[in-house]
Amino acid sequence: MNPARRTTTGALLLATAGGLLTAVAPPASATVSCPSPVFKRQFFANTSLSGTPRKTDCDTAIDQSWSGAPVSGLPRDNFSVRWTVTRDFGSGGPFTLSATGLDGIRVYVDGVRRIDLWKNVSTTVRKTADVTIPSGRHTLRVDYANWTGAAKVKVTYAPRTAAAVDKVKPLVPTGTSVSYDKATGKAKLTWAKNKEMDLAGYRVYRRGKGGTFPGRPLATTASTSSTDTTLWMSGAVYYYEVRAYDRAGNESAGTADLAVTTVDRLAPTVRDLKVLSETPLDGVQLWWMSDEGSLNYRVLRAGSPDGPFEMVVGNTSNSALDATAPYGETSYYKIAATDGAGNTGYSSVVSIARPLAVPYFGNRYNRPEDGGGIDLSWSVSPHAPQQFRVHRQEYRYDSSIGRDVLVDDRVVPCAPTLTDTTYGTRYYYACTDTTVVPGKEYAYGVTTVDALGRESEQAGGGPIVYGDGTAPPLVTGFTAAATAYGTVLDWDDSPAADIAEYHVYRLSTVDDGTQYTYVGRTEAGTTRIVDSANLQDGESHTYFVDAVDTSGNSTNSSAEAQVSTTVTELDLRPSVETPVDWLLDVSARAAADGTGVDLTWDVSSSYYKDDITGYRVQRWNPATAAYEPLTADPVTGTSYTDGTAAAGTTHFYWVTALHADGTESEPGDAWVALVP
Repeated sequence: MNPARRTTTGALLLATAGGLLTAVAPPASATVSCPSPVFKRQFFANTSLSGTPRKTDCDTAIDQSWSGAPVSGLPRDNFSVRWTVTRDFGSGGPFTLSATGLDGIRVYVDGVRRIDLWKNVSTTVRKTADVTIPSGRHTLRVDYANWTGAAKVKVTYAPRTAAAVDKVKPLVPTGTSVSYDKATGKAKLTWAKNKEMDLAGYRVYRRGKGGTFPGRPLATTASTSSTDTTLWMSGAVYYYEVRAYDRAGNESAGTADLAVTTVDRLAPTVRDLKVLSETPLDGVQLWWMSDEGSLNYRVLRAGSPDGPFEMVVGNTSNSALDATAPYGETSYYKIAATDGAGNTGYSSVVSIARPLAVPYFGNRYNRPEDGGGIDLSWSVSPHAPQQFRVHRQEYRYDSSIGRDVLVDDRVVPCAPTLTDTTYGTRYYYACTDTTVVPGKEYAYGVTTVDALGRESEQAGGGPIVYGDGTAPPLVTGFTAAATAYGTVLDWDDSPAADIAEYHVYRLSTVDDGTQYTYVGRTEAGTTRIVDSANLQDGESHTYFVDAVDTSGNSTNSSAEAQVSTTVTELDLRPSVETPVDWLLDVSARAAADGTGVDLTWDVSSSYYKDDITGYRVQRWNPATAAYEPLTADPVTGTSYTDGTAAAGTTHFYWVTALHADGTESEPGDAWVALVP
């Protein structure tokens, strides 16, 4: 209880009690002003609270008991007291008003009476009222009257904090600000205190740029500031918001985002450095992974794992080619990655033992027409040794074992000449071996020799026979005869002693007349070939025969320079046309044992394949001008061998599918020529 007392004017002292802001009452005065939430108290010398108050002062709480006159100048009976306070209730919400005392008590909220105990009593009366107070500022007034006897009065107001009752969220905190200390990397947030009487505290949330705020707060505090000491100094942008929460668990909406851009002192991470490949011509290919935001990379190389390392390649991507890596040595690599803030991070060290530089062997050519020998060419990296050795192996065919055997292996005096450096990434060399003998078979290899005299492995090509440079003569006696099984081609064997083989081509006179088709080849001594792969449909074709000798010389310089003959085929096609839209894809070929024809067909792509009960196989009979079945009963599989097909003619076939409903499909057709 704060009894009325006479004091001089002075400052009001504030204190915290029970979660409410309280104060020590100032001296009574007709112009007393009491700061919220302290009550202004007025004493009246009547029970109607009328007239001029006898005294006005401030009271921190309504909890008094008077056994006599409450203040000087008031009677001990028949007086009254009024308390008023206007305060900010924040978001408002459910409250409980409670009044007890002797005698009359009335409680008002914004002028509306909520508790009425206004009568002269001899025993203590009490009453509570649950009210909902809107957000913002509101006035609470308490009137008390004492008629006779003891004087007691106690009035309280407090928020209801049960979660089932209080569903009102606190207001969003105001006055938020953030400061960032670049030296320590700490971010400090401050805000103004909320006005809610049931406020429990504040929660601070943080998200990264482009992200969302998590469900769990970064910090929870009862004060009006919070310092984040967990930020990485990585140059990233973070956003904060503050939310208030009350004792019922209600949480306010978040404040406007507060942005902080951290100072970047975090070096990029380089990982998974690998040597992808090593090639004699190109160099060492490296690949790695790094953090997003690395602006450039430096490839560092050393001769030992401990360095010293020197930059060999500067790059802006995550791969690089070191074309200058030394041959025949082990090189050690690491990557330096630098970001926009100048931070540099390094990878672990990898190594590769690079072999001696092996040239890339190009080509070898006979040049017998001027007695020049065999021309050789190769290329190397400009960073490889430019000294070479040309190795030559001579082979001879040994009929007793059926293969070539090595008869000579030597380094030949083939002086290399630098021929081309156009692209800068390869140097091209050439030389000519003039010590070769016509008719012999050779294989070549080229090596590099470094300053220490070390020789690389050989790079070489396949064998080559040094030829005579003279094409064989044109064949004679070339004839073409149309038969029922194809076109039979004959010619006289060439008188040249070094003939290796003959090649036959067909030029059709239909379409545009320029369609060359390779018919086949024969070994020397075989001068007949049958073109049975071409349907005998009455077309005219021109055939060419080309003689090739053991040195690779050929008469096939142009169609005009070759021997040719023209023939018009027989037209053996059936007079009954096969319908265009067929179900089956049929193929035919001569049986493996040389007798008859093997037929196969495919219906896997057909929509109607599931109701097929069998197949009918038919062969064209020119005598009856009709397709005739080869079996009395349907064929159940998807293949059939026609063992009655005679050799020496072309056979035409139909295959149809029999369906469960008794219908028969359109036929699929095929043909094959059986050579006698």
